[in-house]
Parts: sequence; C-alpha cells; structure tokens
Amino acid sequence: MNKIVAILALFTLSHAVFSREAPNVLWIYVDDMSDWMGCYGDKTVATPNIDMLAKNGVKFERVYMPAPVCSTSRSALITGTMQTSHGLHEHRTMIKKPLPKGITTIPQLFRQAAYLTFNEEKTDYNFSYKLSDLYSPEFKRPSKKIVSSHLKAHDLSWLEQLKGKKFFGQIQLSGGKYQGEAGSKYPAYSRVKEREVNVPPQYPDNAVMRNAIARHYEQVAFCDSQVGSIIKALKEYELWDNTIVFFFTDHGCQMPRAKQHLYDEGTKVPLIVHWPKGFQQITNKGSIRKDLVSGIDITVSSLALAGLQVPDFMEGKNLFAKNYQERDYVISAKDRMGIAIDHVRAVRSEKFVYIKNHMTDRPHYQAAYRDGNAVFTNIRKMYKDGELTPLQGSYHDASKRKVEELYDVENDPHQVHNLALNPEYVSILKMHREQLKVWENTTDDKGRIPSSRDELQKVYKHAKGKVENPEYDIFKEEK
Repeated sequence: MNKIVAILALFTLSHAVFSREAPNVLWIYVDDMSDWMGCYGDKTVATPNIDMLAKNGVKFERVYMPAPVCSTSRSALITGTMQTSHGLHEHRTMIKKPLPKGITTIPQLFRQAAYLTFNEEKTDYNFSYKLSDLYSPEFKRPSKKIVSSHLKAHDLSWLEQLKGKKFFGQIQLSGGKYQGEAGSKYPAYSRVKEREVNVPPQYPDNAVMRNAIARHYEQVAFCDSQVGSIIKALKEYELWDNTIVFFFTDHGCQMPRAKQHLYDEGTKVPLIVHWPKGFQQITNKGSIRKDLVSGIDITVSSLALAGLQVPDFMEGKNLFAKNYQERDYVISAKDRMGIAIDHVRAVRSEKFVYIKNHMTDRPHYQAAYRDGNAVFTNIRKMYKDGELTPLQGSYHDASKRKVEELYDVENDPHQVHNLALNPEYVSILKMHREQLKVWENTTDDKGRIPSSRDELQKVYKHAKGKVENPEYDIFKEEK
C-alpha cells in the first residue's frame, strides 16, 4: 500500500514539474483595439477580466506593433521577424510567395515539438502556406467563429478537445471590428455616453467623432466579456492551471489617425502575460513592465517560456530571459495599405517618436476601405468645407506633409507638435535618423524596393481602376 502511495506521489510530483516546465501557450489575439482598459488607467468602461489577467500576471505598458495594420503585423508575429525582412510588408500582398528557405512559423515550431496547434479563426498572412502545415488537422474547428460572435454567452465547448494535450493556440477576437447585434453596421449601443468621452486635438470635436470613440469603448467592454468566457472555459476544461495566456491586439483602433498610421495610437497595444500557478520562469505576479517592447517579442517569448529553442532567424527578444537587455528603440513600418502606396518608418525611443515619410507627394489620409465609414465621410466633408483646424486639415493635404516628424511623447502625448524643424532638437533628430539607418541596413529593409509591376497590376485590377497613386498610371494608359 505504501508503495502505491509513493508511486502516486511520484506521478503527482512529475506531473506538477511537467506543468511548470512544459505549459500550453494561448494567444488571445484581438483585432483593431487600443488599450482603453481599466488596468491601463482608463476607467471609462469596466474591464474586470482583462484587469484580472494583469493583476495576476505581467502587464507591459510600452508595446509597439511592427505595423499599424492587420496582415503585415500578423505576418511579423507568426514568423517572429519584422515583415520588412522577408518581403511581407505590403498589406494584403497580391502575389503571395512561400517563406524564404529556413524561415518558419511559430505554430510549425510547436508542432515539431509535439504540440497540437490551432487558430480560431483569422490568419491574414502575406505569404503562401497550407493551413494544415501550420495548424493540426486533427483539431476540430468550432462551428461558430468567436471573432464574429454577437452572443453574450460564447460557446467554447470546443476547448474540451484540448484536455490532456499540449497545445499552442490562437483565439481571435473581433475587438474594434465588433459590430453589435447581427446585421447592424455598428454596435447597437454604447454604455458610454457621447458627452462623457474626450476627443484628442487631432480630431474635430463633434457628434460623429464622439460617437466613434464611445463605440470603441463598447467594443472594449464586449471584448472583455469574451475574455471572461475564455477564462471560464479554460478552467472548466482543466486547462487554466497549465496554460500561459498572452493577451494583446494586432494594432490600434480604427480612428482615422490610428489604424494604418505610425503614431502611437496606431502602433501602441496592450500586452498582458498570465502564467499558471507554480510556473517558475516568471515571477512578480502583478508586476508592471515599462521597457520598450516590439510585437515580435511575443513570438520569441512564447517559444522560450514553453522551453523550446528559439531559431536564429527570429528577430524578437525573450522578455523573460535572465540575460534580457532592454531595447533602446522599437521600429514600426508602413508600406502599401490596400490600394494606397506609401513608405513610412517610425522609431519609438524612450521619450520620442521619429517618423520618416518617404513619399510626401501624397497626404497621410489616402484612399482606404474605411472611406465609407461615418467618421471618414465626416472629416473629408469638413476638410472640403474648410471646417477643420490647420492640424486636422494637414492630414488631408500632401503639401503639408513633412519628410520628418519628431514628437516628445512625454510632453505631447497626442503627437501633434512636430519638433523636426526645431533647432533645439537637432541632436535628438540626428540620433533617431541614425537608429533608423542602422536598422534598415542591418535587417535589409525590403520596403526600400518598389513593388513589382505584376503586384501593382493585380492591385489595380482588384480595385477596378479606382486608384489615386501615380504608380498605377501605366495601367490607365494601357487601357
């Protein structure tokens, strides 16, 4: 009898060690959402579930995505490299090619380590691949997409199939794309009154803009309810105590100067890492990190925390390594966004944001799929009617676009006072220029190479000729 007890005790101990040393990894991956949450200091709406993750994990306060739009940002994270390093930088690449030899994705690396891998639901990668190569074919996909669910009670019973298995998974949430009740264009209501929100100076303070901000708060609140459902299901199916959870968003919200732009509101995202009880590699529950973090650090940290080897090609950092060295700066990049051709780079340092605009013959606000949204319809009409402030109007006017922008984020959090021409900041401007130049050369930034004729032609045809940039003129002439 004592021998049986001893064997059971040994099994329990070995299982506990396994739980600490080989955890599951789950990415809760959110679309188009900013960090307007309680744990990040914004109490406008309650976010108890996200706040709980932060209270019992690590909250990172200075995280910047490689790009301010879905496909390029997601292509970077799935490979742990900047999208510019391997030609994945054009949003919704029309001619997709396989990844270069030797470059692989994080789900494939987990599969090689005998993990079950899954992704519910969005991929949006700028390279060609077989879904079955990245994600385990034996995983049964849920019948209802979580990303588009309008239900308050989310059916997560499909998580039961993960019991007793090691897994790396991604659950995609709608975030800033949440559209309220089925069939409605926007959230049916917002628990936040329009009069209660603050409108930053880069936007006109009117009913349309206030409505957009209020609706984003509703999207944040809805996302929090989804996170609560995921936590509940993980506990119900006995997965919670052996799963590291990464909660983050792919870029900022859909406000005009956020998504698709390299100001903080477009690239700065929340990141919370919550780990199982007894997991020894992370300490200081409830800690707050203020070091500069790139989105690709999520990839490397996920592998490292699972005890897997990080490939040499990955450019991210293990945020929890004993020899971790903080970044001096984070790079974000913007290239073609849909039909709009651009080439912009940003350097985010401790106190400053430096932005280099390579194409100043076109305005910041180029044609985009969001042009039919109420906010864009409103600001474009206000610009035409001369009703915007000089700052607000400058985003529509190519003649006002500067080659360089420099912002003191501590004293100018909305980044509206460009210091690039201020003689007092010459040395700071030079330092950021040099940082960008070094990064471009050491990583061989592929964004410096113009898009191929075939790629542009496919974009032109997809847009049915409704394009504005001069790069497309050759196709208009051929008609």
